Amino acid sequence: MNAVVHAPVFGLALTLLAYLGAGELHRRWRPALLAPVLVATAVVAVALEVLGIGYDEYLASVSILTLLLGPATVALALPLLRAGRALLASRVAVLVTLLVTGFVSVTVTVGALELFGVADDLVRTALPRSVTTPVALTVAGTIGAGATLTVVLTLVSGVLGAVAGPALLTLVRVTDLRARGFAIGMTSHGIGTSRALAESEVAGGWSSAAMVLNALAMTIALPLVARAFGG
Repeated sequence: MNAVVHAPVFGLALTLLAYLGAGELHRRWRPALLAPVLVATAVVAVALEVLGIGYDEYLASVSILTLLLGPATVALALPLLRAGRALLASRVAVLVTLLVTGFVSVTVTVGALELFGVADDLVRTALPRSVTTPVALTVAGTIGAGATLTVVLTLVSGVLGAVAGPALLTLVRVTDLRARGFAIGMTSHGIGTSRALAESEVAGGWSSAAMVLNALAMTIALPLVARAFGG
């Protein structure tokens, strides 16, 4: 049993089985809390703890998934191409929304952490949480943030946005698919975009646009903000 658990492909098999099982649960019952990424993450985390598998060992086992993360994120930009004309037609609203949302995101993150007296290095680590994971890793390296914790915070942000975002938008009566998609993409990047694509192709396209534009804007803005915290 020990040989199986510590086999080079065990972590990969565990991750794929957990996600496929979580996907089947979601297809059958469809509650927001059974979002595949959320359930699979919880299952894998518990399994690693119970089986005594270290994070480094697990990370090496799923290295192929890490390599595919970049191409998968690029693939999410395909709906962006289909929504190109609509984006250009609404470019003023898109730009204003991008700037305001980015400002609020950074301000809330920094303000909350400063209120609780969090150390500057942790503030820098939390800054890229609203950017898609491959970009968040690049930004983390640029501003001297902890890459591992940055990934965790990014995933948590993405999962929470994908799980709660659509319900909150419905609650406040946001029905326009473009607005719904853009809001989800801004707050929960790739994970949210995949959720928006399940809702509709229009929402997915606008979510993809928000994710890409937010990543570009934050790549420029976050290193400037990080300088205030020794980054």
